[in-house]
Amino acid sequence: MSSSTAVPRTAPIAIAPKPSRPSPRRQNSTTNACDTLTSSMNGHESADSDTPSSGTSLCDFCAQRRIKCVMTEDEETSSCVSCQANGVECSLSRSPQPRKRKLARDLADDGNFWRGSPGRSDNRRQRQHQSSLSSTTASNSLIEDMANFGGPTLLKRTLGLQHDRYSQYIGPTTDFEPSLINLSPFDPQDESLLARGTLRKVSENDTFLMLPDYTTSGHERQVEDVDEIERLVAPNGRKLIDLYFRVVHPSFPIIQRNVFYERFSPPLLAAIYILAINWWDLSEELSATPRPDIRRIEKIMRSSLADAMWRPKLSTVQAGLLLSQKPEGDQWAPTAQLVAIAQELGLHLDCTHWKIPPWEKGLRKRLAWALYMQDKWGALVHGRPSHIFSNNWIVQPLLPNDFPEAEYDENDVEEKLEIERGRTLFVQMVYLSQVLAEILETFYTLQAMHAVISAGPQGTHLVLSLAKPIQLKLKEWYSAIPANIRMDSSLALHNNTTGRLSSIGYLHLAYFATEITLHRRIIRSLEVNAQDVDSYLQHICRSAAKARLISAMDFVNRLTPQHLRAFWYFASKTNFALIGTFGSMLWATAPGREEADWYRRRLGEYRWTLSVSSKPGEGKGLTEFAMGMLDISAGLLKQLPEKPELSRSGSALEMSSGRRESILAMTMDAPRMEFQSDMASADVSGAQSPGSQTDSSDEMYDNSAPTGGLASMRE
Repeated sequence: MSSSTAVPRTAPIAIAPKPSRPSPRRQNSTTNACDTLTSSMNGHESADSDTPSSGTSLCDFCAQRRIKCVMTEDEETSSCVSCQANGVECSLSRSPQPRKRKLARDLADDGNFWRGSPGRSDNRRQRQHQSSLSSTTASNSLIEDMANFGGPTLLKRTLGLQHDRYSQYIGPTTDFEPSLINLSPFDPQDESLLARGTLRKVSENDTFLMLPDYTTSGHERQVEDVDEIERLVAPNGRKLIDLYFRVVHPSFPIIQRNVFYERFSPPLLAAIYILAINWWDLSEELSATPRPDIRRIEKIMRSSLADAMWRPKLSTVQAGLLLSQKPEGDQWAPTAQLVAIAQELGLHLDCTHWKIPPWEKGLRKRLAWALYMQDKWGALVHGRPSHIFSNNWIVQPLLPNDFPEAEYDENDVEEKLEIERGRTLFVQMVYLSQVLAEILETFYTLQAMHAVISAGPQGTHLVLSLAKPIQLKLKEWYSAIPANIRMDSSLALHNNTTGRLSSIGYLHLAYFATEITLHRRIIRSLEVNAQDVDSYLQHICRSAAKARLISAMDFVNRLTPQHLRAFWYFASKTNFALIGTFGSMLWATAPGREEADWYRRRLGEYRWTLSVSSKPGEGKGLTEFAMGMLDISAGLLKQLPEKPELSRSGSALEMSSGRRESILAMTMDAPRMEFQSDMASADVSGAQSPGSQTDSSDEMYDNSAPTGGLASMRE
């Protein structure tokens, strides 16, 4: 279809005469690919073209309403879906019965559950319906009729996953006045027909405009895209789907599994395959066969995703989020597009009381918070302004009932524990992302940085006063981490012995990255105002920063293969690098040669740990990025002027206790983090002190391996 007929997504809603019904030729040129796609995912074959549903005849009721006439499969009550749903007698009641269509379980038995199975494509296309359902000329769609009629579908009354329409949120400042919307005559399905589309009212204050898919570019290629994607992974499509739900889904639950099996989009299907292929060797069956061509799959995915953005649905956001999780897949510009699409879909709103299915409410909330995380962590790793602001975000916190039930076998205790732990992990990552958002807004916006500069000599004290409450939040968050996602939990230890993968590492790494982001700002302000800051204040701030660095490096040293081979959140590779960047910063700003040499040695140990973690099959690529950044930092540190040797006499430690207390009162409460049972304590006192004897090696790093931890596990 020509893109010139596409409906502008943000165009004003004009009141115009009702458009004429599409001609048969137009319908043939825009064969309802999405209808066929949905039918296939529902486990149904298309009805034969000699039935009334093929468009050769319409009953009186459907002809009057100008909607598609689809016959029911009930042999006793021969009528179309619309007539039966509205309680009227169908004029086609004596017409020949449509053939019985196969159910999903029948297709699964035939080995053709996935619609891209070889040999089915041409026959299926020949059986496609020759008419297209237009939402511009109907007050409800086929999916709505099916919702009223009943049946096993989970897409009843859905807003964000209709198979033939997409939604646009009508905001408060558009040229469509809300008070005029309330004057519209809404039917029992909360819809009102307009010339441009159909209004869908989901609450007293929230209304969407439903527009037809067929007017958008690339709509007619959906079936072909799915076929091509399936061909590229055949015959391993189902194995890859199972692998995705085994490895990625538990700790990143942005997909409703049963809804996905009923209906998927080409970009979402491709994104799942692309991610799952990263764990190809985890399956003995798959590892013995050649991998699919990821580049070709990704090419189809990006093309279909670009088309889907013109008819955005929840699956569009899902596909974009998953694409960002693949190695080298995160980019800042696509994140901005995803945020805009989410706002079109109303994901930034509170859907608690909307007139949509309960499962869609939960899915919307999970998707909204996943997008929030993507935006905040993307802003951190790319150093860009965030796109989501608290004054335009009213999504409610996640609750247990926002996650789907029966996603696991009740008889499989380990699977149940794994799903529950993944959900806890996801919720805690959301909480941590909110703290990160506060740090970014408080310290790293242009206005915030300008305020510190304007404070002049008092800039450091301003930073410390703002950091204190956030530091307390981080401390409280860490102490309240549920037991089942702590590094030393019984489930974690059990996974280490059984070989079951665990993704809890990405949450703990994100915590250290958040701490480091806060302390980087403090150390940076100390460096700028070095002449105006008391020496003891500098000492306690640098000691707190040193404790965070040691704890972070100790955490990385304790990661096991079960952690490294699991799913890691997209920001993790940069978070590994931030640990090294923080150490390099402390090295560069160290006041004396002894302290600088201590950081040099610790960074050498850290690089060794990363290199061991980079073995094939154990996070390769995840830690290589951090190693590369460490090497870049090392090259820059070669330009440092030689630092002086500092004597211990007259040090800040000899300051009177009264003077120390007065300084501490002005600073944040930055106690050394006690990791207790979760991991070894960051023992700053056991580390080499700045005044101790050091080795004056000419190498940038000492390459000797540390003892214990990851070193002993890798031998």
